[in-house]
Amino acid sequence: MNEHIKKLLPMIDVFGFFERDPFGNSMFLKRIIMIVLGWVTYSRIRGINKTSISGTEYLEGLPTEGVLFLSNHQTYFMDVICLYHIFFSVKWGFRNSVNFPVYLLAPRSKVFYVAASETMKDGGLIPRVFSQAGAILVNRSWREKGKDVKKEVDTSAEDKVGKGLSYGWVVSFPQGTTTPYAPLRKGTAHLIKTHNPIVVPVVINGFRRAFDKKGLRFKKRNTTLSVTFKEPIRFDAEMPVEEMMDILRDKIEQKIPVDKLVWRREEPQA
Repeated sequence: MNEHIKKLLPMIDVFGFFERDPFGNSMFLKRIIMIVLGWVTYSRIRGINKTSISGTEYLEGLPTEGVLFLSNHQTYFMDVICLYHIFFSVKWGFRNSVNFPVYLLAPRSKVFYVAASETMKDGGLIPRVFSQAGAILVNRSWREKGKDVKKEVDTSAEDKVGKGLSYGWVVSFPQGTTTPYAPLRKGTAHLIKTHNPIVVPVVINGFRRAFDKKGLRFKKRNTTLSVTFKEPIRFDAEMPVEEMMDILRDKIEQKIPVDKLVWRREEPQA
């Protein structure tokens, strides 16, 4: 009986009032939040600042689930918000553009992003609301309240992201921090090996100049934000973790440039 009801609901519930994502959250409420946040934040990427986008042609033929977007990270929230705008725009058939906000009338709703629990729960009202727009909350074992720590690894994180991938697109920041050129977390490679998603590397720039660390306040207006999507990758599950990490680091352009390296000369022994 339950199976029959599940099959009938999509036909009756055309607005998704009763639809739930794999985490039990209302998809109708999620769409409403996405629409409202989209309109509230639109001027930040098109108006007060401008956004240069390339590579969305790679997104046009992707399946509606099982796609993992891996990006470098510059602000807590604005990175994801901008990517959401682009995903919505691509759904409406616009290429490399967020110039036509008509896409906010029916945004792509089956998208998620990986976020630290402490960031979303302890950051006030806005993060709590934004978390309803698809946050997959994980507990970071290496960082807490801006400090490096060593805690027990959140073994449920991979399962949570796997659930998101089974239902839609997932955005993740494999460095787990907004610090530039930080090392990638090996958990990303293990996730790829386990769930075998299509991986789309993303490179963003300008967000650190335009916004504060959270991405809520302006630092410099009239900044060009850039987002580049690179060719999707299907990794061989047998590829060594270190090799996979090296490829990803290169694709999201987080290898430390030579001029950024600090060399320490060993003092001659007496």
